[in-house]
Amino acid sequence: MRFVVSMLYTGYSSNLVSSELTAIMLSKAMLGVILSLLILLTVGGNVLVCLAVCASRRLRCLTNCFIVSLAVTDLLLGLLVLPFSALLQLSDEWPLGPVFCNFYISMDVMLCTASILTLLAISVDRYLAVTMPLRYASLVLPWKVAVAMVSVWTVSVGVSFLPIQMGWNTVNGTVQNHGPWAPERKCRFELNRPYVLTDSLLTFYLPLVAMCWTYLRILRIARAQAKRILSARPTSVALREHKATVTLAAVIGAFVVCWLPYFILFTVLGLKEHPDPSIVPEFPFVLWLGYANSALNPILYGALNRDFRSAYAHLLRCREQLTEVTLLCGHTPDTCSAGLTDQNFMLQDMNSRATTATIQVTNGTAATDVNGNER
Repeated sequence: MRFVVSMLYTGYSSNLVSSELTAIMLSKAMLGVILSLLILLTVGGNVLVCLAVCASRRLRCLTNCFIVSLAVTDLLLGLLVLPFSALLQLSDEWPLGPVFCNFYISMDVMLCTASILTLLAISVDRYLAVTMPLRYASLVLPWKVAVAMVSVWTVSVGVSFLPIQMGWNTVNGTVQNHGPWAPERKCRFELNRPYVLTDSLLTFYLPLVAMCWTYLRILRIARAQAKRILSARPTSVALREHKATVTLAAVIGAFVVCWLPYFILFTVLGLKEHPDPSIVPEFPFVLWLGYANSALNPILYGALNRDFRSAYAHLLRCREQLTEVTLLCGHTPDTCSAGLTDQNFMLQDMNSRATTATIQVTNGTAATDVNGNER
């Protein structure tokens, strides 16, 4: 009798273990599919942005240099970082050694930082276009754009490769993942208080405050000037204000939702000097949520732009009629190709507003619409 009970219990235990293993394999397979789709979306979307600029003359303007820089940064993240992050997420071991582990972590920090700081540069560019439309062409010059991009990458390298390769981010001052005390076949990103405070302030909290301030100023100025220009058409004003509000809310909302949870946890773990943040249950989720911002950027900074949408449609051979969407990039083709001209002050879409715009230009005044275009 005992033998029969023992056999039944053994069989039940085997079935239970087999069911648990099957469930684990299925969950990892589903996770692998989700992560693969996110990687493909990141790579495909940002490649589409780059191809759109190459294929369309209307998009080859100075302002779109920031958009292309953002797309290239997010593309490199999708190609050089996300596959290894997925490998680390799906596997319990790191098979590529400590040297490549530190290189991968450095690339991760550098590209995520460059992506965030490029978003900040875009917000500053939009702020200048809306608040100083007459001086924008003299303020935003090619060499100044180049300096801004160099500054973005200098800061990004300064908070990634330099401290990680020198061991400035660890508690004991040694290079992470090296030495006899480092766990084998593991890839850890170690944190100490000075590094976490410096990195999070420079690469997230200060840029977040600056972006919120600039976009709130843009929205306030755009609303006021739209009301002055379109005072005779309150319905049109309300519609444009609504579009601007939705666009700016999408930009700020996506950035905050994607990155705020990660940097909060990153800061907390760093202040506690946690030896291995990757083992914290919430860390992988908030990390991939931050990565998702790179997949959303082509939509927020590309698809919301009328000229990008047209270029996308041409590249994808889409024949459907595209409707005009409020532009975050804001420049008309004339602005991109020839700079600010008198034609940019004309209201071209409604005859009833053309006379008003002409009178404003004649009197030596100008205004901007909700898209940041000079009128």
